[in-house]
Amino acid sequence: MLLLHEVHEVVGAREDEFETAFREGWLPILARGDDARLLYYLKHVHGTGVSYNVVTLTVLRDGAAWEGLARRIDQGDLREWAERVDELRHDVCAKILLPLSWSPLQKLDLCEIPTEPQEHELSLFMEDTVWPHEDRLAEYVERSGSHYAASMGEAAHQEHALLRVEAGFRTAFGSHRRREIVLWQRILRPKGLLGLLAYEVPPEYKAPGTWMHDALELRDRWQSKLLRTSSWSPWK
Repeated sequence: MLLLHEVHEVVGAREDEFETAFREGWLPILARGDDARLLYYLKHVHGTGVSYNVVTLTVLRDGAAWEGLARRIDQGDLREWAERVDELRHDVCAKILLPLSWSPLQKLDLCEIPTEPQEHELSLFMEDTVWPHEDRLAEYVERSGSHYAASMGEAAHQEHALLRVEAGFRTAFGSHRRREIVLWQRILRPKGLLGLLAYEVPPEYKAPGTWMHDALELRDRWQSKLLRTSSWSPWK
């Protein structure tokens, strides 16, 4: 399984047109075949980063599915759709992601992914993009699973848990930066975000033995995005 991760810099005045192009175009077009599906359509929450950014996640069965999709966009039946969408955005940045060995999400049955708009309540996710130090990539992958994901998994069962790790990915060779990890986390209590925004991190959360402390050996740069699903996004 491959995951096509795209960040679209949408023209603000044409935001609704852009969303319609994916809901009424990309979603049903992919449904005609059996090797690719739109998984998520998400908006970068206003006030937390660049304006009018949209993130889409498209599941690809394998490398052959990626090649087929690329050729359809370059010179096939998707070329006209892609050119029309380009008129609605300033730019787009894409990368191919592979699940980490410890990721709770390893494989998806494409037959189980809805191929029609699914009206549902909105969900909120925190997407952390991490750049480990040089020569520490493999160690970061291992320890992010044995330390961070494991501790978050235990905490997710508690009543006041804020996040649940849904998946961990790394960029596929040749598709983007080599030393890049993407952590996909569902926000269980949106109101709990206030504590992160309004207060300093308590010292005990940064003490030796915690991930915030120990992970500094492996990385000290990452980026967090708050992403909210659209009401029709195939997955909630």
